[in-house]
Amino acid sequence: MTLKLSTKDGSALEWVKSSYSSNDGPSCVEVAATPGTVHIRDSKNKPGPRLAVAPTTWAAFVMYAATR
Repeated sequence: MTLKLSTKDGSALEWVKSSYSSNDGPSCVEVAATPGTVHIRDSKNKPGPRLAVAPTTWAAFVMYAATR
């Protein structure tokens, strides 16, 4: 998944849906990146809770998940 940076202050996040999500299949996660934070939310519950992590934390998670 390639992330495009959203606005600096995060006021207009540009969410990207996981490539594992589709209109026909299960929904997954969406992420939005700002220079200092990666925001994560459930694509089925967009107004619901969100998680925000440092870009290095997100990169470590993606590397871990790719090996599973």
